Amino acid sequence: MCGLLLCAAAGAWAQAPAAEPPPYAGPLFDAHLHYNVEAAEGPYPVADVLQRMKRAGVSAIVANSRPNDGTKALAASPLAREAGVTVIPFIRLYRNRDDYTNWFRDRTIEAMVEAELKAGTAAGPYRGLGEFHLYDSGNADGPVARSLMQLAQQRQLVVLAHVDDVAIEKLLAHAPSARIIWAHTGIGGVPVARVRALLAAHPSLMGELSYRPGLTDAQGRLTVEWRALLTDQPDRFVIGSDTWVNERWAAYEGLMADARRWLGGLDPSTAQRIGWGNAAALFGVAAP
Repeated sequence: MCGLLLCAAAGAWAQAPAAEPPPYAGPLFDAHLHYNVEAAEGPYPVADVLQRMKRAGVSAIVANSRPNDGTKALAASPLAREAGVTVIPFIRLYRNRDDYTNWFRDRTIEAMVEAELKAGTAAGPYRGLGEFHLYDSGNADGPVARSLMQLAQQRQLVVLAHVDDVAIEKLLAHAPSARIIWAHTGIGGVPVARVRALLAAHPSLMGELSYRPGLTDAQGRLTVEWRALLTDQPDRFVIGSDTWVNERWAAYEGLMADARRWLGGLDPSTAQRIGWGNAAALFGVAAP
């Protein structure tokens, strides 16, 4: 038998929460980043956003913007190299806000994409299309969506799509081998079981984890079901910031710190793949 004080101390020790693992400390690849006109022509010039990336340990980004001028500015800036940031340019389908809800029925979008592909950027050719939104999954069967998915497959462009699980299947039916980064791994919190099924059915599908409901708990740590999924499928996920409004730029370093925290809850190899390696392999980016 132990003394009263010793027993109390032992009980308190047994009930103490386990120490939180350290945050992931490796390089980050931000695979969902916007540099829209409100940021570029407002309070966040190129030099500022690149320094935010550098301070956050972000060494590569998928850049897309409304309009595409923001992406071109990042790609052309010598400051990107100085900050140690590799820019992977995507063509966004939005020239203005009206295009968010109209692009899939506007054939001039196809002409814009072709012109951008022909022109390229200062960092080289465009590597993908998107982010685009489909708030009605039925619009994934429209002629513009079908044409652009087939173009992406033909030219080996990666697609960044903000859609639901039904639209994912429709888009991949048009171009089964097209590579899709699924923004937020679905809108509205697609159940983990459904995510698993889609990953199993579509080898070219990859999930992006910004704004993902259910990913973390109130303390910013991975939930049990998402830790299990990421551990089981370490090669199928990437991270992103989704800087769609200026407030996200103001919080950029915090967003990346949040990602580092939940990545720290994974084994080091899995954390490295999701934080950096999967996107780096997709685009052929060497480790910094």
